[in-house]
Amino acid sequence: MIQQYLRRQQDESNDYKPVFYDLKQTQDLQAFEALLTSRPHIRINDNIYSQLRELMKIRNPTKRLTAEEYEEKIQSYLGDIPIEKFGIWVYYSWIDRLVHLVDEADFIELRTSRNQHKITAAEISVLSKKKIGIVGLSVGQSIALTLVMERICGELRLADFDNLELTNMNRIRCGVHNIQTSKVVIAAREIAELDPFIKVKIFKDGMTEANMDEFFTADGVLDVFVEECDGVDIKILSRIKAKELKIPVVMEMNDRGMIDIERFDLEPERPLMHGLIPEVDIATLKGLTDAEKLPIFSPMLALENASAKMKFSLGEIGKTITTWPQLASSVVLGGALVADTCRRIILDQLKSSGRYYIDFEQLIV
Repeated sequence: MIQQYLRRQQDESNDYKPVFYDLKQTQDLQAFEALLTSRPHIRINDNIYSQLRELMKIRNPTKRLTAEEYEEKIQSYLGDIPIEKFGIWVYYSWIDRLVHLVDEADFIELRTSRNQHKITAAEISVLSKKKIGIVGLSVGQSIALTLVMERICGELRLADFDNLELTNMNRIRCGVHNIQTSKVVIAAREIAELDPFIKVKIFKDGMTEANMDEFFTADGVLDVFVEECDGVDIKILSRIKAKELKIPVVMEMNDRGMIDIERFDLEPERPLMHGLIPEVDIATLKGLTDAEKLPIFSPMLALENASAKMKFSLGEIGKTITTWPQLASSVVLGGALVADTCRRIILDQLKSSGRYYIDFEQLIV
């Protein structure tokens, strides 16, 4: 009997793009009604009124509105449009849920209202047009979600070839039902649930020599490239491409709060990774074990400056552990550091290259 039930397990889909329905459009209305008919158990979240109430509140910051004034302003804003047709309905197929939202402009106004004036309206407008690419979705997931929560870009390109394993969940925020789901799909879904209007493009095979041009340039050149991958060859090749295209590169090491910045946009002749890449034949770097990567990574990442526990752990790879450790606290810190750095680069508030440490063990003693 149990085996019969277990055979019901369905293969996980790779859907990550929400579907939008504007019920003011006849075709969308018909498709929406068909969806409701075909999915009788669909979960519906219709909290459009609370969003409109918040919109009226932030547009009238100097006045405490009464219930009657809220109602009057909302009705005036709706005009002749029935509230169920106002804004947009968003369907998330992977959780079989419909959500009623205000339209994109109102959504952005609401989503960024608590950023004011740390990020100004003019800056929000600039950021919304920018494209950021991230390779490596362990630290990269935290970075991506922080970028989206602050709305530091309008488009994200995500690359990682790996599926989630239970061992990854010490630093990747997701549920256990995501085991064996693509890391980029997990991140893209989380982004869509945070902000369905941000464009996301995924590369499930990771970054490769074959898709590198597409990753960096398709539908517009990246404004910032965030490199968080384990592949030594891609670490180097992606920087060669970024330098060629004059794209700034940001990397976070996940130890001692080290963040690395290469401003190829301002310094096109700057040596890759500050001149720390050893002389190697890139063709020989594919498929190395973590232990084999260490002699190459060591000068690139200045591992002599790593924390004592990280240095010890590196010596244990292939003995008592299989790869280098990462902690959720460091990953979350990395998300904050990279997001803040990307925002300041895009807004021309940070012009330097170099390596910087936010080492809690030194700062908080």
